[in-house]
Amino acid sequence: MSLQSALLHIRWPHFIVFLTSLPFGAFVSCILISLWKDYEGSTSTHCHVTNYLPSISAAIGDYTPQRYIWRICIALHSMGRVIIALVYYNHHTTLATNVRNKTLYKCLVLLTTALNVTETSALVVLTYVSSTENFPVHENSFIVFMASALSHMLCTCILIKWSRLNGPTTKLEEISYNFKCRLFVFNLSTFLIAVYFFFRHSEHCETGMYTLFAFFEYLVVCSNMAFHLTAAWDFNNMVLCVINYPESK
Repeated sequence: MSLQSALLHIRWPHFIVFLTSLPFGAFVSCILISLWKDYEGSTSTHCHVTNYLPSISAAIGDYTPQRYIWRICIALHSMGRVIIALVYYNHHTTLATNVRNKTLYKCLVLLTTALNVTETSALVVLTYVSSTENFPVHENSFIVFMASALSHMLCTCILIKWSRLNGPTTKLEEISYNFKCRLFVFNLSTFLIAVYFFFRHSEHCETGMYTLFAFFEYLVVCSNMAFHLTAAWDFNNMVLCVINYPESK
């Protein structure tokens, strides 16, 4: 069936870029609006020391219109992420013919897909339950989000390497794989650094420590978005279509 007969067709890279631009645009907007409109409140903590950057939780959940911008963009973004997870599941499953120990490989594919969906679900929960409304739920959702996100990144890198052992790879596939591995290491490193600055701020209340925490938290979020953006390379020649499905007679 040709693309001309499709009711709607979108090139996959354009779809991925659009989906990623939603949380990225909302993230940048919320940070900038918080610095401009709610600087004192968004940068204050229990330590009452000088800080210069708001945490992501404060920027996206504590004030309006930031809260509405973030929630609307994540609502639009999350369903697309589920579609991507299912496409990756089918993609990795079709490569099972190239691998040894197909049963273990398929189990890893299923685990990776579950982690991807869990990451998206946790993102939705921590988006709609702010730290000021219900801190335990928000905190636990963030823990689940980070654990599933890092695990998903690692499993994805393992799957790609595993499926390519006995098969040819294109230049674009190699670029995508290398970027994924580097982004995983970068994401894990910046997350651990952010945790260090968070606990140092909480225990010693030093000026600027929370600012450093917020900065590395930004890097964690941006590298996570960049990891998911590499799907545009993985399915560079794919098209997302809406077609009329002929009824069987």
